[in-house]
Formats: sequence, structure tokens, C-alpha cells
Amino acid sequence: MLASGKKSAYKAPYFAQLRVFSAITKMARLIWVIHGPNLNLLGMREPSVYGSTSLARIDAELAKVAKAHGVRLDSFQSNHEGALVDRVQSAPAAGVDYIVVNPAAYTHTSVALRDALAAVAVPFIEVHLSNIHRREAFRHHSYLSDLATGVIAGLGPIGYRLALQAAIESLRGADASPSGPRPPKKG
Repeated sequence: MLASGKKSAYKAPYFAQLRVFSAITKMARLIWVIHGPNLNLLGMREPSVYGSTSLARIDAELAKVAKAHGVRLDSFQSNHEGALVDRVQSAPAAGVDYIVVNPAAYTHTSVALRDALAAVAVPFIEVHLSNIHRREAFRHHSYLSDLATGVIAGLGPIGYRLALQAAIESLRGADASPSGPRPPKKG
């Protein structure tokens, strides 16, 4: 209301702008789950090492958790290093806020995947179904761990859920922080 008793012409557009801003700030965060080679065989491949839970079931359980927390989730699996690198490189343009990654065998061999994760600076948690430190010596080294926000290994499928929950909590903390989310440390 103006001093003259008339309504301001700018009041409606101002509130319309607030509604748009409010809708943008309430947009759900996006978390990607990236699965490396041979994880498409979960449930059939070496159940004594990797368990009997299929990748489809893991992804379905993660989708339930994400939905319950109001987070968007997208899962991707490839047996090809280049496809995994391409996926990681596309994360910033897709608006990805966090990545949960099980690089599988590429954990121990892929400098390219490491470089892609370092380049995009999207925080990530590294997950392994088996405890890589209780296995063959060549599996003890990870090219990604020093860049990761955290590493979960040896807990089977629950490790994915714990990683997702940690990512969600991290994003909630970042949303409450005046500076916003922090990128991972580069090594």
C-alpha cells in the first residue's frame, strides 16, 4: 500500500518472484550411484564374496531411501571404463550434488576414473561390497580413496545404503551452511 492509499504495481511481481525462488530452493538434490564392471552380475557372481543380492535389488532399495528423503537418485552401471569416465564428466552439467561410486576392478587400475572424479569436483563416497583389504594384495590399493569424502568396504549391500545416507546428511548440512556444499579435496 502506498501513502496515497493505492496498491503498489510492483507487489504482485515481487511475490511471484519469491514463489519462483522458493520453488528453485526446494528442488530436490540429485545423487548419482555409479557401478563399475561386473556388478551387473551381482547375485550370480561369487556369492561367497559379493553376496546373493542383485544389482537391481540394490538400486531399488536405494531408490526407496532416496524417495523417503526427498532426493532424486539415478543409478548407472557399465563394464567399460570410458563409459564410466563419460558419466562422471557429465555430472556437473546434470546438476549432480553427490556421487556414490563402486568402481569395482577399476578401483585398483583406473587413473582415468580418478582424474575424472578430481576434475569434476563433485563430492563422492567410494563403496565396495567386499572388504578389499582382506583380499588379494593387488586389491588393497585404491586410486580413488584419497579423493573420496569417505570409503565403505566389506559391509555388503548395506554399504551402499550407508553411503547414500551419508551423502544425504552431508547435503543437508551443506544446505544449512551459508557457504553451501564443499567440493572434495583434490589429491
